[in-house]
Amino acid sequence: MVHFVDPVQDLGAALLSVEKPNRYVGGEYGRLARRDATLQTLIAFPDLYEIGMSNQALKILYNQLNAIDGASCDRAFAPAPDFERLLRERRLPLYGLDTGISLRDRDLLFFTFGYELGITNVLAMLDLAAIPLHNSERGDSDPIVLMGGPCVSNPLPYQDFVDAFWIGEAEGGFFEMFTALVAMKIQGASRGELLAYIIDHPSVWTRGKTSARRAIDTMFTKRVNDVAVFPIPNMRVIQHHGAVEIMRGCPNGCRFCHAGYWYRPMRQKSIDAIEREVAAFVRRGGYREICLSSLSSGDYRGIEALVDRLNSKFRQEHVSFQLPSLRVSTFSLPLLAKLAEVRKSGLTFAVETPIDAWQLAINKQVSLDNVTAILKEARKQGWRGAKFYFMVGLPLPNIDEITEEAAIIGFILELAKRAGMHFSVNVGTFIPKPHTPYQWAAQIDEAAARVKLEYIRYELKSRGHKVGIQDPFISTLEGIISRGDERAGALIETAYRRGCRLDAWNEYIQKNVWYSIFAEHEVLTRDFLSERPSDAPLPWNVIDSGILPDFMQEERKKSFVQGSTSQCIEKCTHFCGTCTYDTHTVENIIQHDISLVDVLPSTIPNLPSSPVTHRLLFIFTKTGSAIFQPHLALIELFSMSMTRAAVPVFYTQGFNPLPKLEIAAPLSIGVSASAEIAAIETFGFYDAARFLEVMNCALPEGIRIVEAINVNIPFGVKKYSLSSLLWGFAYANGAETDYVPAANDKQYRAARIDATGSASVYGLHRLAVLAKSAVSTDAPESYFTVYRALYPDVLIPRIQNQNSPV
Repeated sequence: MVHFVDPVQDLGAALLSVEKPNRYVGGEYGRLARRDATLQTLIAFPDLYEIGMSNQALKILYNQLNAIDGASCDRAFAPAPDFERLLRERRLPLYGLDTGISLRDRDLLFFTFGYELGITNVLAMLDLAAIPLHNSERGDSDPIVLMGGPCVSNPLPYQDFVDAFWIGEAEGGFFEMFTALVAMKIQGASRGELLAYIIDHPSVWTRGKTSARRAIDTMFTKRVNDVAVFPIPNMRVIQHHGAVEIMRGCPNGCRFCHAGYWYRPMRQKSIDAIEREVAAFVRRGGYREICLSSLSSGDYRGIEALVDRLNSKFRQEHVSFQLPSLRVSTFSLPLLAKLAEVRKSGLTFAVETPIDAWQLAINKQVSLDNVTAILKEARKQGWRGAKFYFMVGLPLPNIDEITEEAAIIGFILELAKRAGMHFSVNVGTFIPKPHTPYQWAAQIDEAAARVKLEYIRYELKSRGHKVGIQDPFISTLEGIISRGDERAGALIETAYRRGCRLDAWNEYIQKNVWYSIFAEHEVLTRDFLSERPSDAPLPWNVIDSGILPDFMQEERKKSFVQGSTSQCIEKCTHFCGTCTYDTHTVENIIQHDISLVDVLPSTIPNLPSSPVTHRLLFIFTKTGSAIFQPHLALIELFSMSMTRAAVPVFYTQGFNPLPKLEIAAPLSIGVSASAEIAAIETFGFYDAARFLEVMNCALPEGIRIVEAINVNIPFGVKKYSLSSLLWGFAYANGAETDYVPAANDKQYRAARIDATGSASVYGLHRLAVLAKSAVSTDAPESYFTVYRALYPDVLIPRIQNQNSPV
């Protein structure tokens, strides 16, 4: 029997007892999963909703898998401890947000695994769905548990919990394999037959298999991911913007960087493909901030031409762009000025280590003189600070006269003196990751790292700089898991059974539990962090990354003598191995003929300025899952929906333009409503009937616009805000209606709670938001009636939905 969970119906008022209940209720715009598909699968992201819904890989997988006929792909995220307790108390399983189907009642679960400290969350999610933690204990009624992502470059610590690992990029064959699984399922294939087919793939590894080769997307430069937009989160997530991947891989070969090696070779998308993806995020997703993402976006050939093109195309729609990673050698203040045309971005420098010889050792160059020149010019153009990233514990050649912590302090102080600025400085501990030239190196121990980090913080904070340090315990834990073998699995399971969850979060990690486990397995954990002989077999050798072992050894040796390696470009001077296959080659888009780029039409018309203020009042409902959306989230939902609907809303001026949207009165979480009042200002007249139609196609579940009117306010006539006209509210109270002045609303809600004996406002229903009468401030009237009285000569007749409650 398939188990369904409807969080609103099954949990109701109890959801108000947990932090951020909108994490767990679904209802987002753009949900795609279906209950009636033949093959039921789910992407399980082992972290909180706001982290998972920021993840680019999750959206690619979700959209691509749901596009396959006969398949459905849902989503689930790790619950916070309060929601986990609630599910256990109610004996409810962890469920998919789209369909409500339990994780156990799936054919496949796919964990996308991007950070090692999420592994206890994997176990929690399996356990909450009543899926056996060990793959050896699963049977025909259990789903096949798959895992992919950069962290499975060493799958051994997780091999007891996962049935099979996808190695590499999903576009390199996963979707084709998945399509075949759908066909097999239609033909009645059993769990065992599906799993056998999966394991047979050359890019799948499981215990007992001697090797698996990393899958590479050979079509990346030609691919347009304009479907990888949905769903749109119902709350502000960690990276609340559209993310367009402009380049995969990195040309620079920094020897400490796992991603730089794991995603070789470097491949670029065309401007045409990027523009189409941006258009999808803006016009289908409603995003006005777009991240042009890659490991080193400044190395994209023609980056300034790309930004010029995007600005000219989307500036009118108030869309801004950001580049998350710029090297100093590719840093351009004219480029930053282009990025700041709509919103001003910050200056960020990933220096890693400050001495020139040390930079050569890690194959990276960020000279003090270059950074100084950039900052001096930046200050002239209005920037007042910058952010810097460093690491301690890198395997650097010895320089007797200075320590790395003293060198970092000296670099920042000298730079501050030259540039006349104060900085934000972030310092972490280096972790030697698998499949990099430093994979044999030792990791600095926690105590030594802490001394260095605290010294840096003390010296720089006392001189006016902001300093953030990564907890060296977290780095130690990450190192043990990422460099461990199959024995690490027992440590992970022990930690989970002793209560560890969400170890990447300072408020949730239980260090005392992990410390006790380290003490119980002192020799083992020390072994995982220790230096390894260059000829010793490594646990992760079962994974073929595509990079030749001899190349890794050569890079390691170059580090000792500060030798540099040229970029990963079309005609490189080194041979790493990833381009040995005919279809795996470096691809740069060298020529950018902007005149040939396919121009996508703007959805916002050019409208003349007008002395008339065009205001549009509307009434909306808030029911179902939407009652768990807080006020600020509601404003964001309306803003994004208006962008999707191409409503020509008026924007504020200044550093961060926002739509001119006002909601008359906030509504408490848990209270439903049938006639809330809001207003926007538009460029020119925008018909209320059209507004109602397009907005209801763009809003998420539980929010519907039921009535709208146009109000044109001539120049010189006073413009009344909704809040200035607020009288109060009408509430349903059984068969009666209670009219409550705004000043008494808090006391009224408290009295209703006392009268019903409930613990919250859940179940309360607000019938209407009422305005002060134009005749008497003591008598309430509808906002539409009041606006007719205020602007009798310019009001355009209202448009009402057939289902309007008013």
